[in-house]
Amino acid sequence: MKLVLVAACALIDVDGRVLIAQRPEGKPMAGLWEFPGGKIEQGERPEETLIRELKEELGISVSEPCLAPLTFASHAYPDFHLLMPLFVCRRWEGTVTPLEGQKLAWVRPNRLKEYEMPPADVPLVSHLMALL
Repeated sequence: MKLVLVAACALIDVDGRVLIAQRPEGKPMAGLWEFPGGKIEQGERPEETLIRELKEELGISVSEPCLAPLTFASHAYPDFHLLMPLFVCRRWEGTVTPLEGQKLAWVRPNRLKEYEMPPADVPLVSHLMALL
């Protein structure tokens, strides 16, 4: 089975809300909500992936010391196995903007369960609730 490495980030604003993004139409699992991030490219560290992806998807600049690893997901989908570290970030430069046409929502941790997420993302919510 193919192993897919993805890095995800829980951006947390000053009010303790977490940013989630809705997967756009035409992508696998379209309509589901997830933490921003993306596939780790060959030779890239997860932190580098998030710095690149957050710039591309949301137009914000994150510096590596602001990314704190929290937990990870390990989930078997039908055609691949996903391994996804989740980082927490409370400081960035710029304004969060949906550059890829995705819907964004700032959500209180105790309300994250109200948003339908991909199976790999679901277990991460309880870790965020414990942190916040």
